Amino acid sequence: MSESAPTYLQKPHILKRTSVARSRLFHVESLELRFSNGEERQFERLTGSGHGAVMIVAMPDPEHVLLIREYAAGFEDYVLTLPKGLVDPGEDVVTAANRELMEECGFGARCIEPLVEFSLAPNYMSHRMQVMLATDLYPKRLPGDEPEPLIVETHALDELPALLLREDFHEARAIAALYIARDKLRADNAETPKLL
Repeated sequence: MSESAPTYLQKPHILKRTSVARSRLFHVESLELRFSNGEERQFERLTGSGHGAVMIVAMPDPEHVLLIREYAAGFEDYVLTLPKGLVDPGEDVVTAANRELMEECGFGARCIEPLVEFSLAPNYMSHRMQVMLATDLYPKRLPGDEPEPLIVETHALDELPALLLREDFHEARAIAALYIARDKLRADNAETPKLL
């Protein structure tokens, strides 16, 4: 049985775009759409700042990663996750990742490379996040915008199954980023010839 090539639909026509609500962090927009089959629907979405965001898998050594403990207002509790933040106007993703790493973990990185780009709930949000792998770390602290100092923890990448059992480690983006980083590092190590 052969699979046919995917059929790409024509994007719906935006009939009207209305700002529903705006806060310091969020902009809710209503879209009135007409689909290619004539159906019309109204969708609401959160729009992003347009500059994007970064999440950093920072490796102090080849087997460990830095995680931060920070207050998550959505859960009204502290969570364990990866350092992350918005890309400031005029910054590229590498500069933003290094700045966020310095602000949140007290380290800079001599090597930062892109791993993957994530979206979150694309039916409702236009937000994208670049996940960056940071290696060759050095101590460097910049003042950040956090309301309290973040707790930085070091965990082994091989601990991922155990981390998933914890009640404070559940952010899907961080979980996916760590598995992607772990698999990339394993593949890179498998390709590196061993010296005798």
